[in-house]
Amino acid sequence: MGRGKVELKRIENKINRQVTFAKRRNGLLKKAYELSVLCDAEVALIVFSNRGKLFEFCSSSNMLKTLEKYQKCSYSALETTQQTKETENNYQEYLKLKARVEVLQLSQRNLLGEDLGPLSTKELEQLENQLEMSLRHIRSTKTQFMLDQLSDLKRKEQMLLESNRALKEQLEECGAESRLQLSWENNGQTIPYDREPAQSESFFQPLQCDYTLQIGYRPFCQEEMSIAAPPQNVSGFFPGWMV
Repeated sequence: MGRGKVELKRIENKINRQVTFAKRRNGLLKKAYELSVLCDAEVALIVFSNRGKLFEFCSSSNMLKTLEKYQKCSYSALETTQQTKETENNYQEYLKLKARVEVLQLSQRNLLGEDLGPLSTKELEQLENQLEMSLRHIRSTKTQFMLDQLSDLKRKEQMLLESNRALKEQLEECGAESRLQLSWENNGQTIPYDREPAQSESFFQPLQCDYTLQIGYRPFCQEEMSIAAPPQNVSGFFPGWMV
């Protein structure tokens, strides 16, 4: 009686699953060893149990070298494929950009009034509308720029007027102080407090005396004065007159 076909599905019984894992793991490791010996092949086998336990077999002396060799062979082909795809994508992108540049250059020549022959009436109308919109935008930008400049100039003018007004007020204050100081100097008000005012020379002019107001005045001439002069006393005493 032959062995029946085993259905490939997860074994629900935990004990049966562990027994089956151990049996088939040993058989797999045995087959890998036989393959490496019989066929002189470089075989590397790595098995992890459901608990994370590692089981491995390597026909060479170093597992890492076999893995590096595998990675080099596998990923080099993958990298080559990816580079080929990237090159194709870049070429497609280049073609799109080239077509876009050509369209923009043609549009620029049309805006400058060149190569208008192949254009249809509708395309010419669209070009005209585009130019009108561009001109309106340019005029609007220019007007706004001029308004900004005018506003800036008005602001600077206001600042200059205020500065001029302030300087004028300072100048008027300085002029008023100068005039007041000059008036004080002209009126003799600049005399220091620690000195007496100097008297003018006219203050010390001799008074004009009226001789007619003197007691015992009698007008006489020079001759009488010389004739009637009394004799001088030896002692130098002049007798006075009596009332």
